[in-house]
Amino acid sequence: METKKLLLAEDDELLASLLNFRLKKGGYDVSLSTNGREVKEYLSKTIPDIIVSDIMMPYFSGMELIEYVRNELKSNVPIIIISSAGNEENVLNAFELGANDFLSKPVSPSELLVRVERQLKKP
Repeated sequence: METKKLLLAEDDELLASLLNFRLKKGGYDVSLSTNGREVKEYLSKTIPDIIVSDIMMPYFSGMELIEYVRNELKSNVPIIIISSAGNEENVLNAFELGANDFLSKPVSPSELLVRVERQLKKP
């Protein structure tokens, strides 16, 4: 089976390394970006199989990322948003912009893995 490419956009280094470790252990080829500039640079070269992104990042927010992927890149790649700002307004806004899933922090790495797998199994 081909290894799936996953873009993880998270500026919290501790959480990023924890999620990165768990996702790699789950068999994913993880590319880690810690700010919006790195995210755009990565997406200019390749479209991953799935994107996991924090909402609040330097230079380019998770909401802007959703809009960029859906409107500029015209991609339907699954996007899972993770955020400590998991209020109803942010959740609804993320879904309206085209996010596929939303997890509030603190994020369980194992739950994230299950949700990633679920998104990738959709036809």
